[in-house]
Amino acid sequence: MKAAKKLNLFDFSMIVVSLVIGMGIFRTPVNVAKAVDTPFIFFSAWIAGGLIALCGALTYAEIGSRLPVTGGYYKVFSYAYHPSIAFGVNCLILVSNAASLAAVALVGGEYITGILMPHSKDVLWLKDAANTQQIQTIQIVIAVTAIIIFYGVNLLGLKMSARTQNVLTVVKISMILLLITPLFFATQSAPLVAVSHSGSPMFTEYLKAFGVGLVAVSFTYGGYQQTINFGAEVNEPKKNIPRGIFLGIFIIISLYLIINYAYVKVIGFEELKTSKNIAAIMASKIFGVNAERVLSVLLFFSVLAYVNVLLMSNPRVMAAMSDDKILPTSFRKRNTKTDVLTTSLSVFAALCILIVFWAKEFDTILSFSIFLDCFGMILSAGSIFILRKRTAHLNNSGIYIMKLYPLLPLIFIAAYTFVAISLLVTQTNLCLIGLAVLAGFIGIYFAVHYFQKKK
Repeated sequence: MKAAKKLNLFDFSMIVVSLVIGMGIFRTPVNVAKAVDTPFIFFSAWIAGGLIALCGALTYAEIGSRLPVTGGYYKVFSYAYHPSIAFGVNCLILVSNAASLAAVALVGGEYITGILMPHSKDVLWLKDAANTQQIQTIQIVIAVTAIIIFYGVNLLGLKMSARTQNVLTVVKISMILLLITPLFFATQSAPLVAVSHSGSPMFTEYLKAFGVGLVAVSFTYGGYQQTINFGAEVNEPKKNIPRGIFLGIFIIISLYLIINYAYVKVIGFEELKTSKNIAAIMASKIFGVNAERVLSVLLFFSVLAYVNVLLMSNPRVMAAMSDDKILPTSFRKRNTKTDVLTTSLSVFAALCILIVFWAKEFDTILSFSIFLDCFGMILSAGSIFILRKRTAHLNNSGIYIMKLYPLLPLIFIAAYTFVAISLLVTQTNLCLIGLAVLAGFIGIYFAVHYFQKKK
């Protein structure tokens, strides 16, 4: 690929930010507040999540420098462990990402529907089944349209989709900055302290609450690991991969801490636990009666940024799997003019559209996909120990090498092990289903290889 078509530092940093900042920051603070008793634990969970993300970002920065290939997240599993593990985990990640994209696109459809049809929020009007069906149809059309539009944008080439991503990411960051402006204009602040409770909870109860809160925090911080899928498409990867990841994570941590402080200060910690639309409450402090409409448009742009970046990232995983002959060769073929992975992009977009029509099941998919994301995080981060030995000859070649090794990857692995255990304790059945599905994909891998050998 020509250097002119490759991603520069700014492009790559914006991709990092877009992969992480989705709709979660406008929802998960409520879940974290519900899980904990005090603002201290609330902020501790967000700070811990940021530090864990930094440890992970630096670990993935070195992994990306040592293995700068397209579809790097798949290649890590294949190179460090076994292609069967790579196939099983990445198939689940692809399905999870497609479900996430579909669900977020539907959320965007809900916001825009609220603008186009204000009466759709009338409870009495929605009691009519025909009206409910009409609203659902409109939301599906909007979601599918968004996917198709950005499928077309990505067909035009990486540079075009990256430029589009830059604009949408700037809009997303601007929205977050708008939501924190009440900190500077609010004349009264809601109390930061929680309502006092009788008795002193045991340490194990605090730990359990912290773990439940950290699950939601980890989900909100997740996504940056996919940046190593762009390893071979970044200009000067030895420098720009670690710099882009570090810069992107630093921006994300700063924005998350500020906006959560704004939530607690303006809304109040106890009220935050029961607030249904915290972003709308914050926006009302700025825009008044027009807050809902303005916020809906801005949130829809955030949805578009998330849709676009997942359409950019995931086809590269399919191409990497095709390189290992797990998927047909067509999945790694690029358009000669635009250098786009046309088949992989088309299949992933089609999968997203199919999931849109049954996104009501996404809550179940999301539960076990988060658990499997933890499983993937632990394995992929652990590969740094293997990569360091196998690529020791690169140590003096100018690649990025993290400091405080092996402490940083060990902290990251321990944190996600803790998150996985918290999920296993609270949602045992869904986690077991997730592991069973993973085992099924691994079984498919060996079945395909068995029949290939027989030919």
